[in-house]
Amino acid sequence: MAAEAAGFSPREARGHKVTRVVSPTISVRQRLREIWLSRELLIYLVRTEIKVKYKNSVLGLVWSMVAPAMTLVIYFVVFQIVLGNKQPNFVIFLFAGLLLWNLFSLGVLTGTGVIVNNAGIVKKVSFPREILALAAVGSACVFFFFQSMVMVLFMVVLKAGPDWSYLPLAILALFTAIVLASAIAILLSSINVYLRDTQHLIEVILTAWFWACPIVYAFQAQIGKRLGPKGLTWVYFLNPVTPLILTFQRLIYAHPTTYAVIKGVRLTYNVLPTHGPAWYFSLDLAVLAVACVLFIIALAVFGRLEGNFAEEL
Repeated sequence: MAAEAAGFSPREARGHKVTRVVSPTISVRQRLREIWLSRELLIYLVRTEIKVKYKNSVLGLVWSMVAPAMTLVIYFVVFQIVLGNKQPNFVIFLFAGLLLWNLFSLGVLTGTGVIVNNAGIVKKVSFPREILALAAVGSACVFFFFQSMVMVLFMVVLKAGPDWSYLPLAILALFTAIVLASAIAILLSSINVYLRDTQHLIEVILTAWFWACPIVYAFQAQIGKRLGPKGLTWVYFLNPVTPLILTFQRLIYAHPTTYAVIKGVRLTYNVLPTHGPAWYFSLDLAVLAVACVLFIIALAVFGRLEGNFAEEL
């Protein structure tokens, strides 16, 4: 079974004795190959994690849509009703940022503790351990799909159409977010085996990271207006998630600048950068390059640290 999960055909698994040697000196290239050969195991782990999460639940996967919908309602009440934010279709703008952030944060958070949480499997079965962190990100992608359905429902009800010309860029941003979350999850999952406080620390960091992203506030009105004249906007873009969220908002919210008439007064809302697709593409591509480099580094570090996983667990 382990051989079949690692990518060998049933005939090869039955006819040959398969031995997998786990070594801290294995090359990154070989690790990538083993991950690819274990892709069926990855899919199985994603399905298992989702089933376990909603085991004995009446609604099951419906909770993956109910939870973000309730979160969105709470944010909507707080920011648009209590705090008086009059930005048109603010709920769409908010959900556009939350969609990508939820995927990224959930993948990183669950991936950080996945090796420790699956200590029994790690110590008894030989397989590419990175698969566990990748499975955590994979399950976050499944939840992203169901949350996107909630997003579509909100857009239909509010009659808010996306800017379809930015769809290819949004796909690039989504892929980049998955690579970035996978890299961080793999890196932190190995460190967490030795330093168990890592999992608790990342929860605090992700909370602060959330407010460092333009999700509940408009980038152009709050950041571009204040840092732009000083030439410091680049500092804000050191946050790699920022360009990805802006790209999603540009697709879904669609309006860099929008207007509203309140008590007879026409108000202008500067929401997103007014740059063209090339600007978004260049930023997303730069983040993708960084994410790929980080992914390679994460695999190398993981390989060096996994040699003593059994003893530490």
